[in-house]
Amino acid sequence: MDPDTPPPGPAPSAFNYILSFILVGIAWGFTTPFIRRAAVDFNKRQEQTSTTQQTAGNQPKTILGRLKSLFWTVVNLLRTPAYAIPLVLNLTGSVWFFLLVGKHELSLTVPITNSTAFLFTVLGEWYVERKVIARETWLGMVLVLGGIALCVESKNHV
Repeated sequence: MDPDTPPPGPAPSAFNYILSFILVGIAWGFTTPFIRRAAVDFNKRQEQTSTTQQTAGNQPKTILGRLKSLFWTVVNLLRTPAYAIPLVLNLTGSVWFFLLVGKHELSLTVPITNSTAFLFTVLGEWYVERKVIARETWLGMVLVLGGIALCVESKNHV
């Protein structure tokens, strides 16, 4: 060991890992319905604008014109706070995920974060779109939680 390297501190508690998995799941899953709703609203506005432009004869006809239109569409979408804020939170979840992968077992990190993202996507759709959660979906969510528990339990006994 290098004498300049400080000794490793205590390992993070299981609570910190669980909280980290849940935060990534929220960042990935709960923001997805917000991003989708903002994109749909944005597309409706764009269609109205393009309809107005078509009647005025301002449709880009060249590849360069279409690329320019695409660029400005992306820029305007990113300027829309209803889209940009959930997107930034979602991308932050990806950064947290890569930090988790570096500190915890890959065989636990990936299934737990992806499963919690699924759970929070369902809850986000319920919150944002007022979708009714079907009985089969509730059952699936319970089974997912049971699968997470089995994964964690199997790693504790190895």
